[in-house]
Formats: sequence, C-alpha cells, structure tokens
Amino acid sequence: MSGTGTRAEAGRAARRASAIASTLIRFAAVVAVTYLGLLAVTFFIGRVIPIDPVLAIVGDRAPASVVERAREELGLNLPYHQQFLIYVKGALQGEFGRSVLTTNPVMTDIRRVLPATIELATLGTLIGALIGVPLGVLAAVRRGTLADQIVRIIGLIGYSVPIFWLGLLALLVFYARLRWTAGPGRIDVVYEYTFTPITGFYLLDAMLLRDWAAFRDIFAHIVLPASLLGYFSLAYISRMTRSFMLNELGQEYIVAARAKGLSETRIVWAHALRNAAVPLVTVIALSYAGLLEGSVLTETVFSWPGLGLYITNSLQNADMNAVLGGTIVIGSIFIGINLLSDLLYRMLDPRTRPR
Repeated sequence: MSGTGTRAEAGRAARRASAIASTLIRFAAVVAVTYLGLLAVTFFIGRVIPIDPVLAIVGDRAPASVVERAREELGLNLPYHQQFLIYVKGALQGEFGRSVLTTNPVMTDIRRVLPATIELATLGTLIGALIGVPLGVLAAVRRGTLADQIVRIIGLIGYSVPIFWLGLLALLVFYARLRWTAGPGRIDVVYEYTFTPITGFYLLDAMLLRDWAAFRDIFAHIVLPASLLGYFSLAYISRMTRSFMLNELGQEYIVAARAKGLSETRIVWAHALRNAAVPLVTVIALSYAGLLEGSVLTETVFSWPGLGLYITNSLQNADMNAVLGGTIVIGSIFIGINLLSDLLYRMLDPRTRPR
C-alpha cells in the first residue's frame, strides 16, 4: 500500500509540475506575442504618419545627398520587413535612436522623466483605492439609498467630465483663487537649483535628504494633479467595488454568516470584502496602468515634467523617435502590469491554480 501511495503521490506531483510548466510556457508566449504586436503597431504608426524622420533630423533645406546618406544610415532605404527587424532588435536592446528635440538618446530622456509619471500615478492610485473601495462598499451595503445614489453620481461625474477641463478648473479654484496649493510644475524655482534628486522620485528624495522645506513644496505641487488622477481612478474603483460587493453579499455563505449571528460589520468587511478583494486587485492594477498611460492631458495641463508631457512636446516638434520610444515604454509597462495582476489573481484565488 505504501508503494502504491508513493507512486500515486509521484504521479500527482508530475502532473502538477507539467501543469505549471504548461502555464509558464503559455505565459511566455502571451508576453512575446503581445509585445510583438505592440512593436508592429508602433512601427506601422511611424511609417504612416506624414512626417519624414530624415527631414526632421537634417532639415528641409539640406542637400539631396545629405538626405540620402542620412536615410541610408537610418536604414530607411531598406524594405519594410528589414526595417521592422532592425526596429525590433533596437527596441529589445532599449535603443530608440536620438531625440531631435534634446539631442540625447531617447532612453536617457525617458529614464529622466519616467519617475515623475510613476510618482504622480502611484499617488493618484493610492488616493483612488483608499477612497474608492470604502465608497464602493458603502454603496453596495446601502443599495438603493441616498448614499448609493451619491456614490454613483460621483463616479458618473468622474467618468463623464473631461479630465483636462477638471484640471483647468482645479487650477483656477485651488491655486489661482484660494491659494491652497502650488501652481503648475513639479517644484518651485527656489528649490530647482538647490534640490539634488537621488532616485528621481522627488517626495522620496526629499525625505532621504531630510529637506522638509523642499518636501512641503513638492507635495504642494503634486497634491492637485494627483488628486485629479485619484478622482478619475476613484470613479472606476468605486463602481467595480460596488459590483463585486453586491455579488458577494448575495452569496449563500453571507446568509449562513447572518444566521450564525455575526455582526453586519464583520460580515461585510471580514467576509464579503475579503472575497471581493481577489478581483479587486486586478481592477486596481489596471487602474494604475491606465493612469500611467493616460496622464498625458493631466501632465500637459499642470506642466508636469513626466513622460506624457515629454511625448506631447516631441509630437509637436515631429520628434518621432521620442514619440515611438515613449509609446513603447508605456505599452511595455501596461503589458507588465496586466501580466502581474493576472499572476496575483492566480496566487490569491486557489481555484485558478494548476492542479
């Protein structure tokens, strides 16, 4: 019997290992296909936009011989399939050429501006999650009441009103009129030449340097755009939380918990929300990815020196290397966060694990 049990256990372990290996292979295949699709789309966009990258570099008054030589150096005289292979190779190596606007390698510029976008999106997501989840729970528990209607109206406004209009209105009210926050930009000019960032995340750097005056100024600049992004995130998170909670509150285990005499507070927060938290992790992760890629208008309105503003300025100056490089980086981050949320979902929900 012991030998039979050992063989059965070994068989289960082998099947589990095979299932895990199959999952990892599918995961790698999805990553490769998705990223290849992203590169194909950006390559196509770079070719159909009526902007000649060669003329953007050498100028429209350059001699024909100079234009032709530059076209050969960039590989733009080759067939499209060869250009695409060169494009993919460069993207995998992090080589996107030089920016016409700054004359720096595009990846160098992206490393400089990306921390500002991550810092803004992270704070916005924290605001959206910390407020949106309780609001969603409240709306589900008080379904059909005035509280539920108010939460749904708050979410509807967040979805319907253009974010750039809210940004301009927020600047007018809280900066120009009330003077509660600092204006556009990331840091006041007073600290611009005395504050030396370490990581590129200014709030963290100010704490590491113990420069509390600079910290207060940086926080005064970031609080308004982060709150705006937080409100946009809150609208999505609160709606999804309400939906998940309504589904959980209708389950049989909730009825059983009430029959046992458990308090409503414990039922809602310790049981229903705990089960709703599994898909909610994916929602928050997608919201974070959405803020990273969708903060272009917010950064433009608030003159926030992040990746969105960098891409906008590059597009206005026909700097296609910078535009496509920034687009690929944002797309790669979005893909990574989506895959990470899928892994977290599998870890938190035992039903999705390979057996």
